[in-house]
Amino acid sequence: MRAVQFTEYGPPNVVHVAEMEAPNAGRNEVRIAVRASGVSPGEMRIRSGALRDVVPMTFPYRTGFDAAGVADQVGDDVTGVAMGDEVFGMTSPVARGANADFAVLTAWAPKPAGWSWEEAGGAAGGVETATRVLDRLSVGVGHTVLVQGAAGGVGTIAVQLAVARGATVIGTASQHNHDFLRSLGAEPTTYGTGLVERIRAMAPAGVDAVFDCAGGSLPDLVAIAGGTARVVTIADLNAAAHGVHLSHGTPADETSAAVGILADPLALHGLTNAVRLAGEGRLRVPIAAAFPLTEAAAAHELSESRHARGKIVLVH
Repeated sequence: MRAVQFTEYGPPNVVHVAEMEAPNAGRNEVRIAVRASGVSPGEMRIRSGALRDVVPMTFPYRTGFDAAGVADQVGDDVTGVAMGDEVFGMTSPVARGANADFAVLTAWAPKPAGWSWEEAGGAAGGVETATRVLDRLSVGVGHTVLVQGAAGGVGTIAVQLAVARGATVIGTASQHNHDFLRSLGAEPTTYGTGLVERIRAMAPAGVDAVFDCAGGSLPDLVAIAGGTARVVTIADLNAAAHGVHLSHGTPADETSAAVGILADPLALHGLTNAVRLAGEGRLRVPIAAAFPLTEAAAAHELSESRHARGKIVLVH
């Protein structure tokens, strides 16, 4: 089979497609023939080496965390899914390897009928990440939440999941993305200079939680939240210096719900909620771009530019 990998740290062009043996589903796992898979922003940092102390690895490193496709091998003790079923889900956070012709999922759910393969292939990572952070922040009915970087792959999902929980959401993005954010249910504003004042004008009673998907502005975000405990970032590697929690969803992130999710595929956690919301027309997966598997390096380049609106996916 074909699989995307890199054998050294570096820029997007170290990513390439290689031929290798297809993996097999183990106990409590399902293998799928992949139709689409996601390009995860966090893997840009893994590939560059920025996370080498957080995400240990041996080369070659196979990329991809979320995928959708047709079940073609069902492991022991798996119930509720059969050969030929259309599913979406996540690989192990250690093995990864979703950007391939075949992928082994450790957590999955039925593909919503209203989602394209591209949407389903790019959904699970954003759903898991957004659910993990919103849970940590205890976001619920009546809360006001600021999502910094709301137009990206995770931000767009976080906005919709927070709205579904009954929260008021303020989202930051470039001006040309403001109507798009309104369509997702967020009140938009721009990021950068004057953010603290703009948010205070929009939310005079204060902000209950801040979800940082962009990085680079933690002092302002802490000021907006009134302290570090109500801020979580998935993007700022200097979080500890500001007293803010960096949630990365690896086993080292001991407070992450992801550890439990990925260890128990039958739990499904946020995936089942995503299926329900998709069926109700309340959750969509905006696609920034879809590249052929063979153009994975170009997909990494677009992701690294940080100008993509929504999720970047590879089609198979």
